[in-house]
Amino acid sequence: MIKLGQKSDAKELRPRIVGLGVFFVAGLLVLAVNLYRLMVVRYEEFLALSVDNQFKDVRLRAPRGLIRDRRGEVLVDARPSLDVFITPAFCQKCTAEVLPRLAEVLGWDEAERARVEGLIKSAHGPQRYQPLIAAVDVSRDAFDQLLARQFLLPGVDLEPVPHRSYRAGPTLAHLVGYMNEITQDELSRLNGSAERPPYALGDYIGRRGVERSFEHEVRGTDGWDKHVVNARGEVMRDARGNVLKGAQQLLPQPGNNVVLSIDARLQAEAERAFPGTAGAVVAIETKTGFIRAMVSRPAFDPNEMTGRVSPKRLAQLNQDPLQPMIFRAGAEHYHPGSTFKVVTLLAALQQGIMTPTSQVSCGGGYTLGSRRWRCHNERGHGLVDAKRALQVSCDTYFYRAADLMGIEPIAQMGKAFGLGSVTNLGVAAEVPGVMPDSAYHNKATPGGYTKGMALNTAIGQGDTNVTPLQLAVLYSAIGNKGKVLQPQLVMRLESPDGKVTKTFDPKLVREIPMTDEQHQLLIDALVSVVNEPGGTAFRTRSAEYTVAGKTGTAQVAKLGQVRLKKEQMDYFERDHAWFASFAPAEDPELTVVVLNEHGGHGGSDAAPTAAAVFAKYFELKKADAFALGEDWVAPKPPKPVFVPKPAAPADVSEPALASDVPAPPESTVQAPTPAPTQVPR
Repeated sequence: MIKLGQKSDAKELRPRIVGLGVFFVAGLLVLAVNLYRLMVVRYEEFLALSVDNQFKDVRLRAPRGLIRDRRGEVLVDARPSLDVFITPAFCQKCTAEVLPRLAEVLGWDEAERARVEGLIKSAHGPQRYQPLIAAVDVSRDAFDQLLARQFLLPGVDLEPVPHRSYRAGPTLAHLVGYMNEITQDELSRLNGSAERPPYALGDYIGRRGVERSFEHEVRGTDGWDKHVVNARGEVMRDARGNVLKGAQQLLPQPGNNVVLSIDARLQAEAERAFPGTAGAVVAIETKTGFIRAMVSRPAFDPNEMTGRVSPKRLAQLNQDPLQPMIFRAGAEHYHPGSTFKVVTLLAALQQGIMTPTSQVSCGGGYTLGSRRWRCHNERGHGLVDAKRALQVSCDTYFYRAADLMGIEPIAQMGKAFGLGSVTNLGVAAEVPGVMPDSAYHNKATPGGYTKGMALNTAIGQGDTNVTPLQLAVLYSAIGNKGKVLQPQLVMRLESPDGKVTKTFDPKLVREIPMTDEQHQLLIDALVSVVNEPGGTAFRTRSAEYTVAGKTGTAQVAKLGQVRLKKEQMDYFERDHAWFASFAPAEDPELTVVVLNEHGGHGGSDAAPTAAAVFAKYFELKKADAFALGEDWVAPKPPKPVFVPKPAAPADVSEPALASDVPAPPESTVQAPTPAPTQVPR
């Protein structure tokens, strides 16, 4: 032990000095090894990290594919939208300072501010470095104010980005659909597939219609660019104000275009000619099933829905008694009224219950047991055969047919035409409607099925419900001699440069067997409805081509003892007006179905719209033929008819029918006595 004041022996200090030297040498070796690992072994890795700390990846959003009509007219494209983005990782004092400043300029309420704050807090890991959409489609004035204050908004970027533009507004809204922001659940589910380009928070996705059904076709593949940023994540600019960029860049790939079968010119005419507050118009190619025009009224504006529609506005749309969000052509069903009688007639002919020459005497109604079913003509139609019964829409004839064969053949025929099941249009929601049979009534009706239910079904009342689209498919099948075609809206897909990538061909669903005699009887009867005096649509006949059609007036509220005019009734108690038709009758090209919801009578409130659509169709066909230098072959005009003078044709559009009312005493109303040529009772 060395005492204080003594000289230490050098031999005693040497081990300590050596130990200290070894310690320092070991430390230097460890430091050297780590420096070697950092500067040599992991050089590339840390170089990349250092570069990434100087650059910020900026998404270049891919343009969404166009939606065009059959002639190439653009229905849906894009326009610039001024959007506000926040990158959580770079947003310093975000909640305390940045969000209040944004809220002041953008006019956010507490709910909107809380929504954006929630998005920022929910971003974790790599998501913190992804820009989140804070506001879309801000005004030019607000955008300029934010640009002027951007030095006070760290982590906030202001960019013009493509935003979906629906040029026709509410027209075709239910078919083309709209877009809004992707949800977290959708983000997790859709990004699980390696086959699709990934989505990010704040991305928009198709909702309803073509936008949803063809989402993965019209959505392109995003690109990216590198911008130079400072330590706060702010984009650096040169002396001229231009953004400093890196050398690497990946250009975005636009989505494919969707070409619809819609003719925008015919669509505009259908919208103009339809007088209803609510309802639908369906114009479909008889031989292919492709839709040429489709009106669903009222509708919403997809431009308003594409973005952040306010909860207040959504509540207004959902609480509107006219329900503009419902696709009336396919997602709402109605009693078809007398337009359904073609189904009953064909079933009766195929069952042998009726023949073309069988006659029934109409005295204003039909008695079954203790009840009496009214004919719309209280004075009766006298003796009517099959053609005449359809021409004047004699309810009594069809009551008699239903009484003889029951409900099953009617239901089977309706289902063969597609009633009671969706048409598989594909791009929009549909309901199946109701095609009741005895099993349906035994399950759904207290007391089960009774013969009176068949009588109501025979004239398109009771529980029978169809969509306008189903009725268009049905009448197209009649024009096609039983060929039921699937309705389609999309004709083809095209690449951004216009090359066809996929086409859609007509789809035959099934064929309903019918003889030439049965088919010709249906055609002749439907032609007489429009083109012969006494027909319920005689006032809307054309002198240039022959229209075959059937009016229908479907009861909404049960009739009382006194019939009221449309103007005397509350809107929601008025009858639905139908007209189902095709032309030219001898070789059908176009089928048109009109439903004027609570509109009144089929002959006066629905048939004129179909007449206008047919007129426009043939006018456009002629003009297009001349423009292409093709020969124009005019359709065959109808046979001339004699109209008695001076009296004008009476308005015989049938009013709605009461389902069943007690039979009056026999001394007051007698059931008609069958003539020898009638079908026996």
